[in-house]
Amino acid sequence: MNARDRVLIALDGDEPDRIPLALGFYHVDIPSLVPPGRYRDDLVDVEFIEFPCSSADEELEQVIETRAPAARLGSPSQVRTYALWDYHPENLGQGNPLAHARSLEDLENFPLPDLNGRCGVEQLTLQVEALHERGLAAGGNPPHLGGELFETAWRLRGFKNFLVDLVRRPEWADLLLDRLTDRARRHTAALAKAGVDVLALDDDIGMPKTMIISPATWRRFFKPRLADIIRAARAILPSVRVLYHSDGYFEPVIGDLVEIGVNAINPVQPDHMDALRIRRAFGPKLALWGTVGRQTTFSFATAQEIRKEVRQRIEALGRAGLVLCPAYDIDEPDIPWQNVAAFVQAVRDYG
Repeated sequence: MNARDRVLIALDGDEPDRIPLALGFYHVDIPSLVPPGRYRDDLVDVEFIEFPCSSADEELEQVIETRAPAARLGSPSQVRTYALWDYHPENLGQGNPLAHARSLEDLENFPLPDLNGRCGVEQLTLQVEALHERGLAAGGNPPHLGGELFETAWRLRGFKNFLVDLVRRPEWADLLLDRLTDRARRHTAALAKAGVDVLALDDDIGMPKTMIISPATWRRFFKPRLADIIRAARAILPSVRVLYHSDGYFEPVIGDLVEIGVNAINPVQPDHMDALRIRRAFGPKLALWGTVGRQTTFSFATAQEIRKEVRQRIEALGRAGLVLCPAYDIDEPDIPWQNVAAFVQAVRDYG
């Protein structure tokens, strides 16, 4: 059984020869996280491909890498994405390009960046084939401004504006979300044609202890559109497994996600979600991708503490329908490699 088989079996809710592991739900520059000479090709069981960018975008990213901004806006690729969308979070109160829209026409005429024309399926396919040749599962994310629907919409309109749209101007929310859904469908179709094993969709709809929007609002505006995006992928590649990511608490809509075809949820942050309660409610057929580490674990816990948590997760959740992964990003500069290595080795030892 190779890594790809292992991941697919786990995402189908069954038990592979050992629990697969990942270091994220999107493209992570794994070699850059590892000290020289320590990188292993079998470090993870799944890696994520990237939509190639244009030469102009690459030049922009190179410029960004040479700068040392006073405020950390994200990785160079994130800052490049912000530039594509004309989104400027560093300009407080003025960085949302549709914040001052005055009509539906303003929303209709805003140019959404579309990568399909300059990122051929052929380039994506080559990335998938390269991962498959290494025995790894291949994942892919549609490009977006932080999330397919909710996050992109509020970053464009401004957070307060978009929440008001959802309540008082539903026709505004519908128009913008329809445009974002059409865009996501095109990019999702490209990933499906490329043959990805895992389609990762994400939108941070949760925060500590509650959802940012009500479950009823999510069902009205987001559930049918997310279902449409998933259908677009499976119309081309019926076997694709779907992973849904949201930080924070989103337990009230997990059943809805299962209903529209989601195979796994991520990251199931222990600070906000009870993985064991979810497992008891849905069984291993809803795979859990993540579960390891609270917000400060990988930065400040000892290697032994991380090993202990990995073992506890496996004992509590079982070996079926589980992909172990840090529940928080590990590409931050304060996270020591020794803690990442402890996580990887613990999965190998106990999984």
